[in-house]
Amino acid sequence: MPLRRTAVLLTTLAVLLLTPTGDSPTHAQEAQQRPQVTFEATELAPGLHMIEGVGGFGGGNVGLLTGEDGVILVDDSMPPLTARLLAAVDRVAGAPVDFVLNTHVHGDHTGGNATVGERGAVIVAHDNVRARMVKEGMPMGGGEPQPVPPEALPVLTFGDAVTFHLNGQETHVFHVHSAHTDGDAVIHFKGADVIHAGDVMFNRLFPFIDLDTGGSVDGYIAAQEAILERAGPDTQIIPGHGPVADRDDLAASVAMLKEVRSRVQALVDQGKTVEEALEAGVVEGFEEWDWQFITSERMVRQVYRGLSGDE
Repeated sequence: MPLRRTAVLLTTLAVLLLTPTGDSPTHAQEAQQRPQVTFEATELAPGLHMIEGVGGFGGGNVGLLTGEDGVILVDDSMPPLTARLLAAVDRVAGAPVDFVLNTHVHGDHTGGNATVGERGAVIVAHDNVRARMVKEGMPMGGGEPQPVPPEALPVLTFGDAVTFHLNGQETHVFHVHSAHTDGDAVIHFKGADVIHAGDVMFNRLFPFIDLDTGGSVDGYIAAQEAILERAGPDTQIIPGHGPVADRDDLAASVAMLKEVRSRVQALVDQGKTVEEALEAGVVEGFEEWDWQFITSERMVRQVYRGLSGDE
């Protein structure tokens, strides 16, 4: 089933980034329990923070909006790190979470849903996020997707967009189609000039385009261009992974993706195989975007598959 491959990929990522140098991947579970991962908050605007895991893989970057009207969290990392994340949230907010906005379905962004849901938070996501959770479960650590308990499900879903008017911010949440997945949401804190892109942006890293969960190469580029249209010279962008970005970082990502797509499309049109594409220097000039999860080889393979339909 589609999410099985996603589960394997996410588990591979966690193993690579959580396992200390010299440890065998079979020690991944032990590594997850080690105290090296902590969460640090960076204030981007009054009452608006980005929280990121340091010292290991802490899941996706988290957004936090606080104020008199309540506490809004954008994504909530993954087990077994939820308690650490919520401790970091409490240090900043000093109050429980009222709303959680899920940027997409993956377990490294939604793994804390059950905990915050049990504590009374309203979970909000795109229609497709809930639908996938109900029908297919959640890739939370490899093997078969795990059933999602009721308290982890989004209870408020939307199709195209929804807007929150809380804490003096107009927070516009909008869907981008068939991008990283089929349920991606981008959050624009208009007054603060901050955008949380979720995994529609990996800052200066090759992106993961989840073709098995409704993502697409063209949709990913279109989604980034939609964010680019909203971003000004001073806009701060919270990527799903990587440091805080700006408009230039996003423009560089769009340019990279368009160039790689063009090179791969030319090879597909010539009837070249994926192995021939791997030998053709498709990512030449972008080698620094290679990282442990999406290597240059995996980048070529996912773009080739996305454009040709072949593995």
